Amino acid sequence: MNADKKKVIAIALITAVALLGDAMLFIVLPVYWQDFGLTSIWQIGLLLSINRFIRLPVNPLVGMFYQRFQLRTGVWIALIIAIITTAGYGLFKEFWLLLLMRILWGVAWSLLRLGGFLTVIEVTTDENRGNYVGLYNGLWGIGGLIGMLAGGLLVDQTSILFVTILFSITGLLALPAVFYFVPISRKEEKDAGDRNKERKKWLNSYVGLILLTGMVMGFIVFGLFSSTLSILIEETYDNNWDIAEITIGAATLAGIIQAIRWGWDPFLAPRIGKIMDSIKTAPKILLVPLFMGGVMFYVFVNVHVMAGLIISLLFFQFLSTIFVTTTDTLAASAASQTDQVKVMTAHTIVVDVGAAMGPLLAFTVIDLYGIKLIYYVSGLLLITLGVTWMVYIRRSHRGTLG
Repeated sequence: MNADKKKVIAIALITAVALLGDAMLFIVLPVYWQDFGLTSIWQIGLLLSINRFIRLPVNPLVGMFYQRFQLRTGVWIALIIAIITTAGYGLFKEFWLLLLMRILWGVAWSLLRLGGFLTVIEVTTDENRGNYVGLYNGLWGIGGLIGMLAGGLLVDQTSILFVTILFSITGLLALPAVFYFVPISRKEEKDAGDRNKERKKWLNSYVGLILLTGMVMGFIVFGLFSSTLSILIEETYDNNWDIAEITIGAATLAGIIQAIRWGWDPFLAPRIGKIMDSIKTAPKILLVPLFMGGVMFYVFVNVHVMAGLIISLLFFQFLSTIFVTTTDTLAASAASQTDQVKVMTAHTIVVDVGAAMGPLLAFTVIDLYGIKLIYYVSGLLLITLGVTWMVYIRRSHRGTLG
């Protein structure tokens, strides 16, 4: 294994450990919200979204941080914050204290996410960038796998406090790995050619469309779908299952469905990335998750058989892997041609905007009108974006021919 690949793997796995508490919260909080000390459903949406909103002003600062300080320093700070906030989810029963924990977690995730993206861009070329982006996304997704699956299952069987302390201890055990595997050096000074490249205008119609796609991806995949999955299952799932004296409730089942995606991502996402590396019209791959994903949101709220819903959800998870890998790779490729920090900072910001709007808008609409309306709107949003990409691809093709 070469040194560049080790850098990507190290940051991805440390990010996975830091992610445990956040992933658990998305599955457990919508079902056990009263056990967290909450008094209203709107508080769920705010807690699941505030960490994304706080990252909007924080992300540019993190970009400047990594231009001046060691990558190791940023990752170490982020992991410490993750340990504290994860423990806080179980220790605190006051809404405002939980809100503070979520704000701090937003800072930690900005340090981890942007640091990972910049590392991938620095160590890749056009021939392997998709593969490395897929590897990075797939490996840090292991944290989502364990957090959602173990979190949902263990909370159903034990308590919220037990799970949060367990995940915090795991973070403590990972601290030495930061010093052993994360590089200490700052990014090397760019040569004159790179400095001239950065002076070029970085925001054009293509980058703008990628940023719009990133926002929709954040809204759908990381925001709305993740935060409402438990509720969607609960509406169809009338009775708990008991397997080997283990109760399989809605939270557990939602955790399993989410975790399956995180489980296959380390294997599937790099393969999708390799396909993108090998073809010239990579944006066309986006049309698959956009159009088919849009249709699936109409299917979700009209399937009343549990087996049918589970199959539909798993298929959408497959589409989500394609969606995330393709969007991140397109953003990284665009960034490699211009100002890397500005493009990737903008990409992380728009993804965070979408992810923050997801649960906040979803739970507001669900509280007033039910889950069907927000799912119908989400499906229409994906299909509309797909049409936009089709128009752009056709115009670009005509321009090339001309």
